[in-house]
Amino acid sequence: MPSKKPSLLSGVVVALATIALATLAIYPLKAVAPTVSLSVVYLPVVLLLAAYWGVGLGLAASLASALTFNFFHLPPTGRFTLADGRNWVALAAFVLVALVVSTMAELARGRAVQAELRRREADLAATLARELLAGGRTDDALRPTARRLAQALGLRSASLELGEHTSNDRHTALALTGEDGAQLATLLIPGDTPPETEERLRAQLAPMLAALVAVALHRDAVQQEAVETAALRRSDDLKTALLRAVSHDLRTPLTAIVTAGHALGSVSLTSDEREQLSAVVVGEGERLSALIDKLFDLSRLQAGRLEPRRESVSVEEVLLAAGDTLPAASGHLQLAVDQDLPPLVADAAQLERAFANLIENALRYSADEPVRVSARRLGGRVVVRVTDRGPGISEGEQQRVFEPFYRGTDAGRGRSHGSGLGLAIAKGFVEANGGTIAVESLPGQGTSLVVSFSIEETQPEPDDQAAAPA
Repeated sequence: MPSKKPSLLSGVVVALATIALATLAIYPLKAVAPTVSLSVVYLPVVLLLAAYWGVGLGLAASLASALTFNFFHLPPTGRFTLADGRNWVALAAFVLVALVVSTMAELARGRAVQAELRRREADLAATLARELLAGGRTDDALRPTARRLAQALGLRSASLELGEHTSNDRHTALALTGEDGAQLATLLIPGDTPPETEERLRAQLAPMLAALVAVALHRDAVQQEAVETAALRRSDDLKTALLRAVSHDLRTPLTAIVTAGHALGSVSLTSDEREQLSAVVVGEGERLSALIDKLFDLSRLQAGRLEPRRESVSVEEVLLAAGDTLPAASGHLQLAVDQDLPPLVADAAQLERAFANLIENALRYSADEPVRVSARRLGGRVVVRVTDRGPGISEGEQQRVFEPFYRGTDAGRGRSHGSGLGLAIAKGFVEANGGTIAVESLPGQGTSLVVSFSIEETQPEPDDQAAAPA
């Protein structure tokens, strides 16, 4: 049975046609059955009309069938009178049966309509649940959810907003409340929505939608809690690593400085010994200062407080300045820069410190072999490669070399593993200036740290001293 009644006009046309056909069908049947019993031929017509067009048209069809049967088949024919009183009983029985049949058909149709409506609501609930709970944030899922709801109900538009909103001239606001009665969200529908659709929304769909929104918001809270828990765990790991760095990397130079300082107080020292101890104090002090600078850089990078000062930067000048800050690089650095390399728009100081850390790392593992630094243009990018000739990095470690305080597990890569901060700081500075950094390495064949920047065309500044037109 259809969930929506066909038009009344089509029902009248069908009623007239089927009553006429039933009336004609009775003529040949008179030869095999009493005329008064042939009124049942009209019952399928009544059942059909009641089922598809409702009980009203079914009752009208039953009365029309009785009158037609009386006029054409019950004597005296051609008139709306009955000669035999028994025919009145038969005709009344027919009308009563037709009434019962029409009512039962209407009840069956109503149940079918309700069942279809519940099925559609269940399908709609499943669709809306997929939209709201598919994995994204609830804020991002509200718009597609409202669009699905509007399509399902044939509305011009619909909007789903978190929090409380009020009705206005254009929209009607339906509150979506949780189990505690607090309003979670508001469904806004057009003000000209049909009353029956609005009532269906209030009674059936709004509670279901409120339950889905409550689940989605709870899901967001659980995910946020999980993220915060993971962040706290990472913070604890960072603190633990920092304490280890403080206990070892800071104590080592401090111990050397204190020991040398005590020794300097000895009156029995020769001038050469005193110079050696003084050099130890200065060297360890510089090492301690560099480590503290790296710790400050890392903390500011992680806090997002190092906003780059963008300006036109020469890559070659940055690489030369980075090499000059490393005494160990003297005589061990091979620099190759393309002549047509365009400038970058970046913070020169941050890039200098990033490349200094990369070069320092390469020198540490190059086993006194030269470190090669090349810069060239590849398509729309500037690519800088810092390559050492050390033992290389295993594939498993390549995923972790940029983590703060990670020093690797291969003890054969060099005598000193450093603080484990240089590559993490370099990555932070590079990415803060819009670049990317990656590692390329094969065990036993050296390592290349590859830094890439997109080329940004810079417009020349206007010449304030340009001569005015005559």
